Amino acid sequence: MSQIEEIQLPGVGVRFDFITEDGQRVGVVHHRGGRREVFVCPRDDPDTALITMELTDDDAHTLAEVLGVSPVIEAMSQVQQVEGLAMDWLPIHSDSPYAGKTIGDGRVRTRTGVSVVAVIRDTNHFPSPGPDFVFESGDVVVVVGTTEGIEAVKSILTDG
Repeated sequence: MSQIEEIQLPGVGVRFDFITEDGQRVGVVHHRGGRREVFVCPRDDPDTALITMELTDDDAHTLAEVLGVSPVIEAMSQVQQVEGLAMDWLPIHSDSPYAGKTIGDGRVRTRTGVSVVAVIRDTNHFPSPGPDFVFESGDVVVVVGTTEGIEAVKSILTDG
């Protein structure tokens, strides 16, 4: 699986990029207001989009269905429509202090008020994992909470 690069865009949202096997850079910008843009760039120039396309919610759901997205992710995408509640997908990188540790070890809910609602590992999906669930490098942790709380979880998973 390709490494996903996450780039915070202050005042805009978050940009997620990855490099395809043939060297194209593919990305999605999740705007704070909910708008999504998909783009393709040359590998060596991430600022020159060869193709840019804005996706409505229906477009994004249709594309996700065509690509075979997890039912967990599809169901969780509805959470984004509750005011004051945010959702994010946070990767566990190989250098994360929580790779090889349990959800309980991180005390995420206690420290941030954010809930871990699912973990995606390769093609396996673990909805509602308990505190004994062990994170592995490459996992994607699906969390729900406030924007501030999710930022704190990112810090915990990255820095401890």
